[in-house]
Amino acid sequence: MLDPKLLRNDLPLVAERLSVRNFKLDQDALSELDRRRKALQQRTEELQAERNSRAKTIGQAKSRGEDIEPLLAENSRMGDELENARDALAEVQAELDAILLTLPNMVDASVPRGRDEADNLELRKVGTPPSFSYEPLDHVDIGARRSALDFETATKLTGSRFAVLRGELAMLHRALIQFMLDVHTREHGYVEINVPYVVNAETLKGTGQLPKFEDDLFRLVWGDVGTRADAGATGNDYYLIPTSEVPVTNTVRDTILEVSELPVRYTCHSPCFRSEAGSYGRDTRGLIRQHQFEKVEMVQVVHPDESYAALEQMTGHAETILQKLGLAYRVVVLCGGDIGFAAAKTYDIEVWLPAQKTYREISSVSNCTDFQARRMQARFRDPTTRKTELLHTLNGSGLAVGRTLIAIMENYQQEDGSVAVPEALQPYTGGVRTVLQP
Repeated sequence: MLDPKLLRNDLPLVAERLSVRNFKLDQDALSELDRRRKALQQRTEELQAERNSRAKTIGQAKSRGEDIEPLLAENSRMGDELENARDALAEVQAELDAILLTLPNMVDASVPRGRDEADNLELRKVGTPPSFSYEPLDHVDIGARRSALDFETATKLTGSRFAVLRGELAMLHRALIQFMLDVHTREHGYVEINVPYVVNAETLKGTGQLPKFEDDLFRLVWGDVGTRADAGATGNDYYLIPTSEVPVTNTVRDTILEVSELPVRYTCHSPCFRSEAGSYGRDTRGLIRQHQFEKVEMVQVVHPDESYAALEQMTGHAETILQKLGLAYRVVVLCGGDIGFAAAKTYDIEVWLPAQKTYREISSVSNCTDFQARRMQARFRDPTTRKTELLHTLNGSGLAVGRTLIAIMENYQQEDGSVAVPEALQPYTGGVRTVLQP
């Protein structure tokens, strides 16, 4: 959530920064609402002060034995007017709050303007894509051997855009998860955390998925939840997590940390569930865009002065995984038209996929500044002033497991259709060096 004070005091700046996203802020509507809010707040304060003064007058008149009925009647009338002013103020404030929840974060000044992913700015390429003496297969055809990658059974079990992994491919998927967690905890200083895969609406609101992106979520309804005491923040509002960023970041919601506790660094493996509303027909072949997939997530909660350094650091942590796996990739900074709702700046890491002959996203690392922290009221205490200030939150994939599996299958494929196991993964496969052999 944006700072309401900034909206009141420097609305043109907010509008300019949001315009980088191609987001047009209705300044007139916001200014009019804020004008009404100020007027109602002033009137409420005046009525309260006058009522307090009259109460004192009534007490004095009563002590002198005077008839206070007319004064009581006037005080009652004023109380009704005060109540009406408070209700009106609450309505206007609710309108403002509702608008605030739909406004994205302001992007950093270094974020380039642009309309979509075609306008993202490439920063660097690392590694050399492999060359093949034959036409490389895509991961779907590679995985068809022994039904190691089985979409037909998944469709029977659930529906489209789910997958079943069998045998050595399932093992390789599991090995990737363990490998990523070990690197992040042993080399990068993250604490591993395991969180619920079901969250309430307040948790999703805290990181910015609600209310704007409800159509992209899987909402849960079961039993007669309307009377349940644990039925969520607003009745039966429970959801499957779209990413473990949501519950992990919310662990600091309504919390005041000491500076000595910063930075908070968590890594978490979890399934992710996304309805992908509006993406029908795009990347529906194979594992690229599934309703259920798995990620190893990185989350940092830091002092505001450290968040952009942390962004560079976290991007490096994700790159380390690809470097250890020997996969070619590139890093791009997202333009304003492609950046996520809560992010102020995002780096995408894109891995080379031989079958598509292009780089595809395998990680996004974002600095959300104080946008999520304001929603969550996640704060730290300044050691000098002892006042509380908002923290900064960051998140990034380290990495998306399914897409890493795709990259290994395609980049390490052999002419006979088998797949070599990267050396860094072999300790996690029991020494197995090749999978899906003929």
